Amino acid sequence: MFTDSHCHLAFPELAESLDAIRLAMAEARVTRALCICTTLEEFPQVHGLALQYDNFWASAGVHPDNEGVTEPTLEALLALGALPKVVAIGETGLDYFRLNGRSVADMEWQRERFRLHIRAARQLQKPLVIHTRSASSDTLRLLREEGETGATGSAGGVFHCFTESMEVARAALDLGFYISFSGIVTFKTAQDLRDVAAFVPEDRMLIETDSPYLAPVPFRGKTNNPSYVPYVARQLAAVRGQTVEEVAKASSDNFSRLFGVGMN
Repeated sequence: MFTDSHCHLAFPELAESLDAIRLAMAEARVTRALCICTTLEEFPQVHGLALQYDNFWASAGVHPDNEGVTEPTLEALLALGALPKVVAIGETGLDYFRLNGRSVADMEWQRERFRLHIRAARQLQKPLVIHTRSASSDTLRLLREEGETGATGSAGGVFHCFTESMEVARAALDLGFYISFSGIVTFKTAQDLRDVAAFVPEDRMLIETDSPYLAPVPFRGKTNNPSYVPYVARQLAAVRGQTVEEVAKASSDNFSRLFGVGMN
């Protein structure tokens, strides 16, 4: 019924409890999950989860925040992205939130890394999983410069864990991207985000946990896991004037369409 479109089940705080998490998912009717890769070093474990379980899939990429890790090449991303059950390229994008004394100009390494992921996704014709924080203008600019305009040949993808403005949401939708909402949409201070959630078309909406982070109310502050994604769906249903079942079906259908996997 529910699909968690973005979680980090290879992270230690979840990997060590995977059997219990899968049981909790089944009880919560969360039938599928996309396991997200954040480093090349992590990829074998992420991919292993997808190969081991028929309701898990994997992405391949290096998160923009990660430094001191193996730097991706186009060839490496193409090779990993072509493996069985790898359905997306990322998590990729830009993050200027913690510059640590550097300027935005100093983050060219992040921009070049992002460009590589876009080019790999376009060659593979697999969607991008986009992370953007305090960098939406450059994120949108680089997507356009690399040909991601929604036209034929675009890879497309999803702006995951969306926290940006209505203006950014409109721009992402105009480029053909989906928008995914996490537990942040349940937070008391997130009214602007709930307004965005009410606006996004039904056929462009995804739900996620981004676990182990950002547990929704009433679990805020605790370790998140995919069994909590129905709480995100309930908040979306409330702000959109839909039933939980309608949000679950639409977001799951959208997941199937975007990532090219069967309905479940």
